[in-house]
Amino acid sequence: MQMGRTGKLRRWRISFSRSSSTASTAAAAVNKKEPPKEFICPISNSLMFDPAVVSSGQTFERVAVHVCRDLGFTPTLPDGSTPDFSTLIPNLALKTAIVNWCSKSGLERPSPPVYSDIESIVRSLSGSAASEKQESSRNRALESELLKGVAERPPIFFSRAASELNPRNLYSPASSEESVIANTTPLLPFETRPSCFSHSSSPSTSSEFVFDEASSNYVSASSSISSSEDENFVNKLKSFDVYEQEQAVILLRKTTRTDEEARAALCTERLLFALKQLLNSRYAAVQTNATAALVNLSLEKENKLKIVRAGILPSLIDILMNGFEESREHAAGAIFSLALEDDNKTAIGVLGALQPLLHLLRSGSRRGRHDAALALYHLTLMQSNRTKIIKLGAAGILVGLLNDTEVAARVVLVVCNLAASNEGRAALLDANAVQCLVAAIRNGSELDSESTQENCVAALYSLSHGSSRFNRLAKDARAEHVLRTVVETGSERAREKARQILVGLRREDEINEEDEVDWEAVMKGGVTRARSRVGRSRGRNSVEF
Repeated sequence: MQMGRTGKLRRWRISFSRSSSTASTAAAAVNKKEPPKEFICPISNSLMFDPAVVSSGQTFERVAVHVCRDLGFTPTLPDGSTPDFSTLIPNLALKTAIVNWCSKSGLERPSPPVYSDIESIVRSLSGSAASEKQESSRNRALESELLKGVAERPPIFFSRAASELNPRNLYSPASSEESVIANTTPLLPFETRPSCFSHSSSPSTSSEFVFDEASSNYVSASSSISSSEDENFVNKLKSFDVYEQEQAVILLRKTTRTDEEARAALCTERLLFALKQLLNSRYAAVQTNATAALVNLSLEKENKLKIVRAGILPSLIDILMNGFEESREHAAGAIFSLALEDDNKTAIGVLGALQPLLHLLRSGSRRGRHDAALALYHLTLMQSNRTKIIKLGAAGILVGLLNDTEVAARVVLVVCNLAASNEGRAALLDANAVQCLVAAIRNGSELDSESTQENCVAALYSLSHGSSRFNRLAKDARAEHVLRTVVETGSERAREKARQILVGLRREDEINEEDEVDWEAVMKGGVTRARSRVGRSRGRNSVEF
């Protein structure tokens, strides 16, 4: 304030508002905010629209990974490591974080990248690296040929009968922590091959293949196939002519049906890539035979990891959900075969195969249901998959299928696996598993084998662990009489499990029948008395009075 000449006070007005130019500068500064480094794709060097985690743990833009696969290029990252692009898993948490960051920063969300733009970037990155890699590959191939020429011992080829896994290994995982109580003896007739492998239903996919030999120059199915002779198959599989594609997958299926050496030689990265494209075909004969050929390739143990690392699982899962009926059978068989390899179990569960397998188990064909059940059995040997399938509400579905004689023998194996975990036991008890298992044992004539009865008893034994609730449910289901019958007439394994369950039930009864307080005596003389078992010893140094 200031005193004016007239003696009146003057007020000075001071403005603190920013000019428009200052505000726009501040807004520009916000808009220029750099995104966090983890939001940027190492290949495209831009904000990721669809981030995906690869097998080696890094995150990339999904399209960038597809381009690298298509061009056969593997980049070297700033830390000197090279990523493994064999498997892609959506990184939904990071995608959400990127969207939230864009909203808070006032930026537009990243738009889907254009394939051709990413391809240009990858080609520029490859350059000399690709030529050096090719030269190194040629040198390694030459060295390998030289070493083969001077090998002291010729390669040894084992027959399938000699190299097959034994029944115990089939039903127990590699690590002891994943073992399941029920799986101490062979549970089913020994199976390592999908049901779809030994059967066919349609003329185009039966053992009498409809194949036009005059129009093709393929190597015959009976001849020996070297590692370089897959080129003819690859060229035909990549053909734009649907008829040539169909003929190619038919012969590939025929060639790999019984020839073990052909399975090993033909399961190359480029053939698997070409075959993967045909799994998505909308022509029934092409898709069905391509899926069946993949089942044949997966029978060789050394091929199981190759197939998963080639990124074929998402296509198989899509067939389970949307494929032709016979293709779905073969897809379930392929996943069952791939699940025999312990290193594949987690990937199959993470990529989302559990729910489609459950659906096929409920509503598929007989062969599809059998292979879906066995696939679920092997997958649920892993605790992570048990957790996932329980969250999908599988307990109620599986318990309901125990009454289905067509798949009950296989479904009870999955139930045994779920009963081995605390959350699985709780879910099964909620789903009335005790009553259904007791009913299955009681109606033993409907079970297709003695081992199925054993597995039902083993499932009850697992459910009885640390659960007073089980005892109440077992009494309601009148399990004691059924278990006594098993003790008298069952197999050795079933008898032992039934005895242990009965011991637990009796122990619970004894606890419930503990001495009660005689309140009348307490009121009169302050002395407690037992109403039963007077003077009976309860332990080494204790006696009831």
